[in-house]
Amino acid sequence: MVGVGTISKQYLEQFPSLPDLRLTAVADLDSERAAAVAAQQGVQALGVDELLASDDVDVVLNLTIPAAHADVALRALAAGKHVYGEKPLALSTAEAAPVLAAAEVAGLRVGSAPDTVLGTGVQTARAALDEGHIGTPVGAAVSWSAPGHELWHPAPGFYYQPGGGPLLDMGPYYLTSLVTFFGSVVRVSGSTTRSTRQRTVATGPDAGRVLPVDVDTHVVAVLEHEGGVVSTMTVSFEVWATEAPLFEVHGTAGSLSVADPNRFSDPTRIATAEDRTFRELPELAGHRDAGRGVGLADMARAIASGGGAPGLRCAGVPRARRHGVHRDRGADARRRRRREPCLPAGTGPTQVARRTDGDQVGFAA
Repeated sequence: MVGVGTISKQYLEQFPSLPDLRLTAVADLDSERAAAVAAQQGVQALGVDELLASDDVDVVLNLTIPAAHADVALRALAAGKHVYGEKPLALSTAEAAPVLAAAEVAGLRVGSAPDTVLGTGVQTARAALDEGHIGTPVGAAVSWSAPGHELWHPAPGFYYQPGGGPLLDMGPYYLTSLVTFFGSVVRVSGSTTRSTRQRTVATGPDAGRVLPVDVDTHVVAVLEHEGGVVSTMTVSFEVWATEAPLFEVHGTAGSLSVADPNRFSDPTRIATAEDRTFRELPELAGHRDAGRGVGLADMARAIASGGGAPGLRCAGVPRARRHGVHRDRGADARRRRRREPCLPAGTGPTQVARRTDGDQVGFAA
């Protein structure tokens, strides 16, 4: 594991339920923090170069800040390690493509969060769409907002630097879900802005520190998917309160209120043309009781059986939104892939493909 910041706690909590994965080492720029996590987990604390060279590491779990994702991934691949990283895969298609190219040349795998898309919430919505519960999908609307992560995060500075902002922090949850539902995005238009209000850290050792803001903090986009569905998406660090629905999909015979894609198992609700009142759907698909790390377990299966690259299909969208209308027919053809089937209902995230030698898959975070 490279990077043992705030998000690593959620991974560490889930690992005991993934018995075919074994944490072997951790690394972090803060060596004291790495040592503390290593002691707690009963593993080694290593420098990044040491970790990448370690023989008992098969996969590097990359939990660094977004601006470092591509660099750490490329270094891991060069060392002969598979890579699974937090979202986003990289800051742009231009950064992401060399990562996947290096993996292909080396015969290695690259996986990317968010793995929340594998949970019962989003998968139930996908199953409902596939089964025609709301007829033919026409459009979708996303509206995620907050006042800003400086109100709760102890070290929020990176959220306001390149690689941060609501677009690359929260956007991937919704983009991944939208691509899972409707296929690749073929056209994007959008606008972005930022306010001039001061951002001050509210908690932790840096409380009271004023943060520089070098990214846009309010983003609005219109996405056209390859099948013709049109989605609208707003993500913002500028909203103090809202009553806007978080995530809805509308079809010719009804509407879905989609589960929060930042979580694994929130309910999805449906309203039909006959009964225009939302009611909760039963679980139709997805990993039950999943948590962060199930995507890493899923990649272990992909190492044995093959898999796709949805992270690349989403990587080009944020950059396109920052630069206005975008259409790239060559990129469209490259990103269009067969949609994977839903995960069976009631499955758990504990069945991970074993290596041919029967050992656990060793990884370092």
